Amino acid sequence: MKFFITGGAGFIGCNSADHFLAQGHEVVIFDNLTRVGGQANLEWLAARHGTARCRFVLGDVRDYAALCEQIRGADVVLHLASQVAVTTSVQNPREDFEINALGTFNLLEAVRHVCPQAAVLYASTNKVYGGMATIRVLEQDGRYAYADYPYGISEAFPLDFHSPYGCSKGTGDQYTLDYARIYGLRTLIFRQSCIYGRRQFGVEDQGWVAHFVIAAVLGRGITIYGNGKQVRDLLHISDLIRAYELGIQHIDRLSGHAFNLGGGPQNTLSVWHEFGPLLSQLKGQPVPVTFAPWRPGDQRVFIADIRKAIQQLGWEPRISPAVGIADLYNWVAENTHLFSS
Repeated sequence: MKFFITGGAGFIGCNSADHFLAQGHEVVIFDNLTRVGGQANLEWLAARHGTARCRFVLGDVRDYAALCEQIRGADVVLHLASQVAVTTSVQNPREDFEINALGTFNLLEAVRHVCPQAAVLYASTNKVYGGMATIRVLEQDGRYAYADYPYGISEAFPLDFHSPYGCSKGTGDQYTLDYARIYGLRTLIFRQSCIYGRRQFGVEDQGWVAHFVIAAVLGRGITIYGNGKQVRDLLHISDLIRAYELGIQHIDRLSGHAFNLGGGPQNTLSVWHEFGPLLSQLKGQPVPVTFAPWRPGDQRVFIADIRKAIQQLGWEPRISPAVGIADLYNWVAENTHLFSS
């Protein structure tokens, strides 16, 4: 099949491209290379697979004509291109809207007019559920926990877009659902939690797991906003890509559905009270941090209820945070030259 991957030079994109190239498929990567590590990821893909079945197009999802030209003939579209940080969206809401909302609209229109039979997977976010301020949260054993949601937050939880980022990603999420209803496109939405793994060039306001690991390896400073007891469910990149693959296989049955994809209740860590000792153990010495005030809208807890994905995709996470983070730590330690800038 022919895969068209927007944001294909990014962390999730290059790992997805690598997976599907290894299966013998053709991949077109459509990326504007604004993210750190994009060029290195392209070079890695070329070294592993050559350029016969992997073509790179320097392009931007805000350019509708370019999308229409390059998407022609695609069997599968992975829409991963995005402005990814809440902080950046607050600083520049217009650019955030144009990339996430207008860019997703452009992508859907290109599919509708050029390759309407393609399977379309949209990488959405758990931020579509907002701050969830009404949910009761308890503090237990140095970490926060839901009082009333033992399985986490399900797809039935009311949408409540917070921040320009939440609004723009939520807009793309809802357009992608509606294009299945109104135009019959074969679309699938994955509302993703904390994805981590190799080839992730995390920074302070996005990709915090990799950011902490990179900082620990290189001896850079780490700032914890809040008290470090915030809890997140973590999902390894290989588990995410298995979900993508299953979604493609079952697109006719699942078209028009949204799935929460995260580690679920069995794969959680508190941001520092549990992650910190794990990092210190990997490094062999304490990892110092600085604490700063809470950031507005930061959730005390987010854990995805993944039962719908387990039941309807036949999927569940396989890699625990302890195993996955150790693998990421080793990769960063072996490739420090990639993080020298």
